[in-house]
Amino acid sequence: MTRKFALLILAASLAFTGCDKIPGFKKKPVVQATPTPASTASAPGSSAGSTSASGTELAKEHKGPSAPPVQVVDTHASVMVLCFHNIEDKSGMKALTITVAEFERELNAIKDKGFTVIPMQDFLAWRRSEKNIPAKSCVITIDDGWVSGYTIAWPILKKMGYPFTMFVYINYIGTGGKSISWDQLAEMRDAGVDIQCHTYYHGNLRAPGTGVDAKTKAAIMKEVQTVGKDGYMRKEIIESKKILEDRLGIKVNALAYPFGNYNAEARALVKEAGYEAAFTVYGQRLAHSAPFDLLGRYAVETAKPAIFENSLTMLGGGVSPEDNGPSAMSQLAATSMITEPPNGENITDPTPTIKANLEAMGVLDDGTVAMRIGGLGPVQAKYDKANNTISYTVTTPLKPNSYRVFITAKSNGRPVETSWNFTFYPNGVPPAPETPAAPVATPEPKKKKK
Repeated sequence: MTRKFALLILAASLAFTGCDKIPGFKKKPVVQATPTPASTASAPGSSAGSTSASGTELAKEHKGPSAPPVQVVDTHASVMVLCFHNIEDKSGMKALTITVAEFERELNAIKDKGFTVIPMQDFLAWRRSEKNIPAKSCVITIDDGWVSGYTIAWPILKKMGYPFTMFVYINYIGTGGKSISWDQLAEMRDAGVDIQCHTYYHGNLRAPGTGVDAKTKAAIMKEVQTVGKDGYMRKEIIESKKILEDRLGIKVNALAYPFGNYNAEARALVKEAGYEAAFTVYGQRLAHSAPFDLLGRYAVETAKPAIFENSLTMLGGGVSPEDNGPSAMSQLAATSMITEPPNGENITDPTPTIKANLEAMGVLDDGTVAMRIGGLGPVQAKYDKANNTISYTVTTPLKPNSYRVFITAKSNGRPVETSWNFTFYPNGVPPAPETPAAPVATPEPKKKKK
């Protein structure tokens, strides 16, 4: 009994004195954790001053997910984008149609020239620096929504293993005849075909009601009268995107301008809508830094075979050694470049600074870049090689008129050319033509009486 009582007294004394008082027992030092913003407030039911882990352990505990490694992509890769429309043998149309045999020949030529056909979404991922693409790449697109894209082009492209994009406009889908249906688009979507927007009415965005049939023109003009030009433009660029997304359950991130035409308002709406890319039909080599809303495509058609032949050289870049022959080629592609003034725009400053970003023309040979302006002739423009830009400030005030700017240069010894136009009317509109004055009758001289 006495022994048990002694043990109880010893246990009680240890509780008050601590283990550090016992000979041979070394107390571990307490490490004070540095509170993080998330740990400064005590958790419910915990003691405010308690420490449950060392600073190192807390750091591990609160460490967020590691940042993904930055993808290094080849920004020197080159891309050309082809634009097809109707593919069939007996269409009666030449402007927008190519035969089946011609289509197959051109698809084989792409491969023979060393191009790799990539999906549109890989192209956009490369532009976001998220994914690499082959140094010489091609994107295939088919415009409008012809049913031949489903019945003829798709089986051929599937057989060749080529991905492609359908740019469709809402007003044509499911209208019968040669138009594609919503069900056919859904089937293509489920098979992995990329479907993107070609506006609602497929009207000329610069001049509402032009470039369409009488029925569509009437619908467009009614839209303009009801909701104004801005409302019509929003339907063409923004509402059409939403309809495609809602009907097909897809993400639409690319637009094709009808006829390749655009203006400042269209570009602003493209940005507002959240498109990652907007395409013209002014074919060009597409570099990593090409303007996202002015991407040129080669519009292939039977009536203009040179367009496809030009696409195989991607003028200004991506040229195979065997293509670098002596023949000279020029291409009017500035409508898909950043220019000041913008292509087709009116200005009110009589002494403007005229600028262009020449990225779309590729690597230009030293000492070959020149500018001339219709009505003014050659001008002393400044070429900035580091930024690949050219600029000239007009010194003699312009007269009200339309002006075309030409840029000429050489790329790898081959002549290249680009141009765009603008107008200068101080009041924003051309002056009314003068009405010729009515001729004044001259009285006949009176005859003298004899």
